[in-house]
Amino acid sequence: MALSPQRRHLLLPIATLIVSLALLAGAAWVTLSSRNPGAPPPSAIGGPFSLIDHDGRPVTDETFKGETTLVFFGFTHCPDVCPTTLFEITQIMKKLGASAKVRGLFVTVDPERDTAELLKNYLSSFDKRITGLTGDRPAIDAMLKTYRVYSRKVPTEGEAYSMDHSAIVYLMDKQMRFVNALPIQDADRAVKEIQRWM
Repeated sequence: MALSPQRRHLLLPIATLIVSLALLAGAAWVTLSSRNPGAPPPSAIGGPFSLIDHDGRPVTDETFKGETTLVFFGFTHCPDVCPTTLFEITQIMKKLGASAKVRGLFVTVDPERDTAELLKNYLSSFDKRITGLTGDRPAIDAMLKTYRVYSRKVPTEGEAYSMDHSAIVYLMDKQMRFVNALPIQDADRAVKEIQRWM
């Protein structure tokens, strides 16, 4: 069936558009796939931070680059979730072995109470590769925001309080880029996932 002159007139621009889109998609794929092979996909989770470790030393995200890192947010007065999660991380690190280049970061959501000294004492019950991080409230809040962490103070009796917070273990690659949430309840699966990024 012959095309009308009007349709023939539209055919060339449509074909040109299709070819241009195909070339653009191909160029984007080549650029992204060759730019950094093995890198996790871009994520809105994670970013720069500047805090104090449990030995009182200033640290930033740059301090921890070079090792696969597990990041967990909690507080030392936490009755169950935090010690349970830190115990599970410790068991995973044991399975990985003492020479594995993996580190844990326990970042407080309660810097008003969690001093560097208190964090160090608290973490002495867990794997020595887990470092506690604290800082002033603005610095902690900035990291909570970049890691998309939910946290709020919950009043209890008198002037006491607890902290309600999300309990995700973040798996970060050697460049401190977010990979995914680590399934710590399944230690064998968690070990395999960490080994992929070591």
